[in-house]
Amino acid sequence: QVPLVESGGDWAQVGGNLTLSCVTSTYAVNNYCMAWFRQSPHRAREGVASIDTDGLTSYADSVKGRFVISKDNVKNTLYLQMNNLQREDTDMYYCAADYRPGGPCTADSVPSLAYWGQGTHVTVSE
Repeated sequence: QVPLVESGGDWAQVGGNLTLSCVTSTYAVNNYCMAWFRQSPHRAREGVASIDTDGLTSYADSVKGRFVISKDNVKNTLYLQMNNLQREDTDMYYCAADYRPGGPCTADSVPSLAYWGQGTHVTVSE
């Protein structure tokens, strides 16, 4: 298991913003497909966003235009900037990683990534 440690989950108002972070101490994020997914007892695992080794990003339609995934190769950290949060964004968010030199590394492929952390919870309400 690749140690992935998420942080930044919190409560936010509808329309508010949060930034999630994921630190990995084991592997360089620039060599892995890195991503975020969300999952809860009320929702099946949903790929939210991904970023490949070339920095190409992919988003679920539900968050496109609102969320931004990025990474810092020096800090070995993955981020998810979440803007204009909606109630339906309430969920447990997980950082995920997998070594996929040939792909795929897209939001659709995120649920199949091999490694993930313990998650950080986001609650959005009025």
